[in-house]
Amino acid sequence: MDEPVVSIRGVAKRFGAFTALGGVDLDVRRGEIFALLGPNGAGKTTLISIVAGLLRASAGTVRVLGRDVVADYRYTRRHVGLVPQEINFDPFFTVEEALRIQAGYFGVTLAPERLEEILVALDLVAKRHVNARALSGGMKRRLLIGKALVHAPEVLFLDEPTAGVDVELRQQLWRYVRTLQSRGTTIVLTTHYLEEAEELADRVGIIDRGRLLLVEDKAEVLRRYAKKTLRATLAAPLAAVPPALAGMGARLEDGGRILAIDAEPGASFGRAVAAVAAAGLAVEDVETQRMRLEDVFVTLLRSDRS
Repeated sequence: MDEPVVSIRGVAKRFGAFTALGGVDLDVRRGEIFALLGPNGAGKTTLISIVAGLLRASAGTVRVLGRDVVADYRYTRRHVGLVPQEINFDPFFTVEEALRIQAGYFGVTLAPERLEEILVALDLVAKRHVNARALSGGMKRRLLIGKALVHAPEVLFLDEPTAGVDVELRQQLWRYVRTLQSRGTTIVLTTHYLEEAEELADRVGIIDRGRLLLVEDKAEVLRRYAKKTLRATLAAPLAAVPPALAGMGARLEDGGRILAIDAEPGASFGRAVAAVAAAGLAVEDVETQRMRLEDVFVTLLRSDRS
């Protein structure tokens, strides 16, 4: 049970002279939601495709549930579900038919209760007898997710699963992803919606130009990298920052109406609050802001490229 569900060692992928992945090492733990983040062209989809068996690595090894994805491809593919980034569908079948046919590819007869669960979870009940080519883009995306779930995979890869879907469905999918995790499914998620990763992920990995820059627990990433800012709205604008506060790096914003003070991750604002009081400043409102995962992501990418 302690063995990683997905174990990637030294995986590289080259397309001619272009290196898409440059020796990636990564373990994905059983039952976790792992978010793989990176800009377009960073190597996210290439890495997922290698694990799922759609691409062959130029170097390195990948194991899923302890089995090599090349040597034991029949076993590993039966235990992996993949929602691809690109929308693809068979235009000749209804939603229900497409789900049943997809299950057949894995040698599975889709039980009525399992079919209903998928249709309900993805809000496809009303579309079950509609031909796939008549679906909207968002509905086709839902069908792709349903097809990835029909054989109840132990490892589920979601490559930009909520691209092009509305906010209500996105939140509905978040709830279902958590349900799948509670049942023991291991989920690897790539997304450009960083609030999605912040909402769902247990751990995050940041990849850029084929190299993993960071792999850590989400909470630790935010604790270590996410600065906090104290913003005090003043009753009257200031022309200059009082000396004691200037020594703490305080700055004025909004024409002197807002006094802003940054703190490093994990630090307290106690001394800053005491200094504001000692300066005799009349404060109308106070709020603290924390860098979100999106800010951390941008900061790490800029640091790596500088």
